[in-house]
Order: sequence, then C-alpha cells, then structure tokens
Amino acid sequence: MKRPNLLVIMSDEHQGRALGCAGHPLVRTPHLDALASRGTRFENAYTPSPICVPARASFATGRYVHQTRLWDNAMPYTGSIKGWGHALQEKGVPVESIGKLHYRDAEDPAGFDVEHIPMMVQDGIGMAWALIRDEDQRLQPGKRMLGDHIGAGHSKYTDYDQAVTRHTRSWLETRAASDDERPWCLYVGLVAPHFPLIVPQEYFDLYPADQLAPTKLRPKDGYRRHPWVEKLNAVMDTEAHFVDEEERLRAISSYFGLCSWLDFNVGDILSALQENGYLDDTTVVYTSDHGDNVGARGLWGKSNLYQESVNIPLIMAGPDIPVGVCQTPVSLLDLSKTIALHFGTDIEGTPQLASLTDVAGQENQPDRPAFSEYHAIGSVSGGYMLRKGRWKYHHYVGFPPELFDLETDPEELTDLAADPAHRDVVCEMERQLRLFVDPDAVNAQAMADQAALVTQLGGPDIVKGLGPKAATPPPEI
Repeated sequence: MKRPNLLVIMSDEHQGRALGCAGHPLVRTPHLDALASRGTRFENAYTPSPICVPARASFATGRYVHQTRLWDNAMPYTGSIKGWGHALQEKGVPVESIGKLHYRDAEDPAGFDVEHIPMMVQDGIGMAWALIRDEDQRLQPGKRMLGDHIGAGHSKYTDYDQAVTRHTRSWLETRAASDDERPWCLYVGLVAPHFPLIVPQEYFDLYPADQLAPTKLRPKDGYRRHPWVEKLNAVMDTEAHFVDEEERLRAISSYFGLCSWLDFNVGDILSALQENGYLDDTTVVYTSDHGDNVGARGLWGKSNLYQESVNIPLIMAGPDIPVGVCQTPVSLLDLSKTIALHFGTDIEGTPQLASLTDVAGQENQPDRPAFSEYHAIGSVSGGYMLRKGRWKYHHYVGFPPELFDLETDPEELTDLAADPAHRDVVCEMERQLRLFVDPDAVNAQAMADQAALVTQLGGPDIVKGLGPKAATPPPEI
C-alpha cells in the first residue's frame, strides 16, 4: 500500500492558545479549525526551546538543545547532525522545503533535495551580539524588538509569506503534473505571526482595541516578575518602548491579525492541495517553532518558560489520523521522529520520542513528561522547564524555581514553589528534570561554547556589532 504524502507547515511564534479551535475567545482561524476538525489537535504540545534557531535545529535533528549544543540564535543548524530529512533522503523519499528554515546557509546539506526561497540567519552568523550573556557585559540594543511601526500595512515578512504560499501552490501543481508517483514530503515555513507587528488592514480590523481582554499580570499593576525573568527582560524591555497604551493595544491587535493572516495562507495552501488531487492521500501537520507572550507579565516575543512562550499549536490530519483532541504532552521532537517513521525509517538516538500517530490513537497519558530549555538572548543562566501531569516546573540555575498547578491554575498566576505544602512536589519535579539533564553542567557547557564562539568571531567588541537587533531580514523574492 502506498504511503501518504506528508505536508508539514511550520509558522513562527504562534502561541498555542491563539486558535479558534483551542478556545480563544477572539482569534479567528477558520482554516486551521477545519484542519483540526478532521484530525487530531495536540493540546499540550511544547517547543524544545522558546527561540527560533535552537528550536529549529532540535526539530531538524530530533535532539534536545543540550544534545545539539546549538544554544542560541548565533548557532544555526548546518546539517552536520543528521536528522529526519537525511533519513528520508537515504530512503529515497523526495523531500523539499519552501520558506523559512533559519539554518546557516543554503549550501549546507541540511536534509532537503531542494530548498526553495529559504530564509536563513543573517550572513550565516545570526544574532552574534547575544552570545554575550554576562549581565555586566552584554549588549543593550537600545531599540525595541517589535520594530518602528505597529499596525495595519505590509512588511517584508507579509510579502515573504505571500511568496512562500504562491511557491507552494506552484510546487503542488508541478508535482501533480509530473510522472513521479513516489510519496513526497514537503516542508513549508511561514513567518507570521512573528513580529514586526504589521498586518494587512482587513486582518488588523478583525481585532478592535475595545474588544481585547485585559492583559494579565502587568508589572504596572503591581505584578513582580521572577528575578531570572526580570534580568532577561532587561535586555529588550519592549513594554517600556511603547509610545502609549493605544500603541500597546495596537500591538495585540496586530499579533492576532497576523494569526488570521497566517490562517489565510494555510487555507490557500490546503486549497491547492485539494485542487491538485492530494487531499485524500496526504497527511498534513501544522505547528510552530515556539509561542509569544503578547504582553502577559509585561513580556513580548518568546524566550521564557511560561505557557504563552513554550506551548505551541500542533495539528495532524490525514488518512488514519483519528479525530479529536489529545491531552498527552508532546514535543516538536516527537514530530521529528513522526516524520521519519511516516516513511518507514527513523532518526538515531531518540528512544524517548514517540510517533504522534501512535499517541493520537491511544488513551491520554497526562504523566508523559515534556521538556524545554533556554540558554539564549537575555538569560544570565540556563532555564529549564518540565511539564508532567498537572505540574509545570521551571528550574533556573542560580535562582529560585517556579511551580505551577496547571489543573487549577492554567494561566500560571500563582507560583507554588515557595509554599511549604508543595515542597515534596518541587523536589520530585527537580528529580524528574534531572532525568533529562544535569542543569548545572549543561549551563556551564553552554556558557563555555558561547564564550569560545565570541573569541572565534573576534572578541566581544566585534561581536556586539554582528547580527540583526530584531527580526531577521527575509531573502529577496
């Protein structure tokens, strides 16, 4: 029996809750909702790292960040660690990419037969200035991460997503007209809803400011951020750079608008899939590399361990995929393994991972652990997250931990780590975390690797001038 084709669509910075099918009260994503209605939506899906380049390297390889040692946005994937793309190539499966990869260079053997209009890190180096993590020496960019303009309009990113969508439609038409009947794998990388927060007018208008819910845990209202998070945010304090409250609300409207803009492009791709006769014999996966805080706790972008940042959308639909919502915690790395297994092969060194197809067809396993880590921009030490059952534990090297009960407190409003009644839970979650990683040893390794790269690139004074201070410029299209 012929295996189904596989279409994997990955967006950038899409918060797991910002979907109609996930119950968001405002966000309109009709095409993704329709995809979920004919497949499985994984409610508790997590990124291996809440920042682009490390997360994408881990997704490419099926390995955690502490295994790839690609710690931050100045350490892009080169293909030297083999992953699911290489496994498919060895199997003779046609595997191509269209759009954002955020790897090092199109000449690297990253596991694709062809990379169409790929978006890579800037100059093959990326955000080198952020390699310096010492609080007293690190660079303060001095400009806001979200860009100069926020609101309705067009940006290079919206233009790029249009080009990626057009190219995907063309690819499907060409493939359908060819004589090659082999099952194929196509990866499509869209950028929205990643900032800059500029979105076509009709999508911005979907979310008027007077319909937005109040933002939770704002420091201006008295909330005190965890000290590790406070030091991280100090590098790019986006909230402090808004002109006024009106602009801050415009940023929220723009982010939600970009979610709907993303959905429009996904819908166009899925229409092309159907028009070219592929809908019934193609498994479709939609996901994102990480989430976005969208102002919660006064934070914007990603780069921390709260649900808004680490929880991601993950939908799978196609032949033999059950319909429903799966509560079992899963990771982008499980998707890495799933892609390989879909074509009858595997990736090495991943016994802890599972096939999402199998997970979707089983009873929920709430105690399955999900792990994420962060060693990048703004962090003064390593941060680690473990989700297991109702508990979500954050371990910060050199700082107190955090503990949240997601069963009674899904918004992570109350940190229970210092509560004597939860001391045993904290100890057990730390023990479980250490089954994944030695946090102190890994923190030391990350710091050493980053310091070595700073030296290799010419020292701190040179490095502080290297790489984009905000969004990576897209390629010419």
